[in-house]
Amino acid sequence: MNRRQVVKGLMLTPLALALALSLAVGSNAAHSAPTGTAGPAEKPELKFGFIKLTDMAPLAIAYEKHFFEDEGLYVTLEAQANWKVLLDRVIDGQLDGAHMLAGQPLGATIGFGTKADIITAFSMDLNGNGITVSNAVWAEMKKHIPKGADGKPVHPIKADALKPVVEAYKKAGKPFNMGMVFPVSTHNYELRYWLAAGGLHPGYYAPDKGDTSGQIKADVLLSVTPPPQMPSTMEAGTINGYCVGEPWNQQAVFKGIGVPVITDYEIWKNNPEKVFGVSQAWADKYPNTHIHVVKALIRAAKWLDDNNNANRPEAVKILSMPTYVGADEKVIANSMTGTFEYEKGDKRKVPDFNVFFRHNATYPYYSDAVWYLSQMRRWGQIPEAKPDSWYAAMAKKVYRPDIYAKAARELIAEGKMKPSDFPDFARETGYKPPQTGFIDKVTYDGRKPNAYLEKFRIGLKGSAKP
Repeated sequence: MNRRQVVKGLMLTPLALALALSLAVGSNAAHSAPTGTAGPAEKPELKFGFIKLTDMAPLAIAYEKHFFEDEGLYVTLEAQANWKVLLDRVIDGQLDGAHMLAGQPLGATIGFGTKADIITAFSMDLNGNGITVSNAVWAEMKKHIPKGADGKPVHPIKADALKPVVEAYKKAGKPFNMGMVFPVSTHNYELRYWLAAGGLHPGYYAPDKGDTSGQIKADVLLSVTPPPQMPSTMEAGTINGYCVGEPWNQQAVFKGIGVPVITDYEIWKNNPEKVFGVSQAWADKYPNTHIHVVKALIRAAKWLDDNNNANRPEAVKILSMPTYVGADEKVIANSMTGTFEYEKGDKRKVPDFNVFFRHNATYPYYSDAVWYLSQMRRWGQIPEAKPDSWYAAMAKKVYRPDIYAKAARELIAEGKMKPSDFPDFARETGYKPPQTGFIDKVTYDGRKPNAYLEKFRIGLKGSAKP
């Protein structure tokens, strides 16, 4: 019996209620010391924040499937207004932890925007984003996109097709505006990467000069828009397109107001997207609690990917609840069940659009952290050149595979997971082999961030400044 069931017991007779409460106390006592070596949670009552996106799913599933309770944790999940509010509430202790943009712990730790020591021991998912443009922009882009034998646009669609549209706006004296969710979001860096690969400059930041607009020398002006507001903001004409997570690309298709032109899987195959973040102070104070949280999240992520996504329909129903994402089931299912709809009626199979456990998705790789830091340098959020050793040190400060490994080993010892579910911890370095799955065919080696930056025609490198 869990606490939610105890509440229902209030309608029982006094004798039955007393029995229910005694069972609940016994259940809580059992949960307070689950098998494993971490010891009981120092803080069993927890509040976690999230943004209404489908990739918050591990939190929802860990709650609904009682994985948190199995670890002796009693969790409240609370939707947050935007990413800044979410981060601020983790920093000031109103939240114990949160669903975060992968770049948020890094951005906070290096002091871009809010300065605070935030860490992550759990990567929440791979992929999951898309870039959508308005119907008017799409109509112009289509003129520059080749068609396949079936008459449909050939994918992936590069920003080369957007370039003449942006140039026409410039010639007419009109700005071309696009939305992204936060300055240190994956969405910002993916959108910038896609634009730059197509010869469009997305603009620089210059925090040392007091300019955090990110629009210095920009061909395309990027600005922050909260995810749920993306479709309506584009429909109003304030932005011409956006990069966001689901279900807000598919929402544009369902509303008939825009067309998703590319997924982030096509920009960078199996890119890390969100993480679960906590403050360093919280992690230091509650180390056992942290391990139990990671254990529950690992189980939830595995459940989401089990048996070739067999649980996804149930997950869609859960996520559609107002408590979580609150979007129509059909909209959420469009991407969560292995398909993605581009132009209306053009639905294609993208089995790895949302990955929660496959490909070691939950492991917090140092090389993932270094990629984000490299993009912060590329676009000026890190205003000065840094040696490769700095990138490595910062990655190790923020991304914590050591904590993840402790949680994983406990799950293996308890018989809930198998060693083959995880990387070989005895040999794992935290760095993936050089990656080639980028839209511009540039190879990324996390051990050599400065050499990586030198490969780009657009973007800062060496000691360059905006």
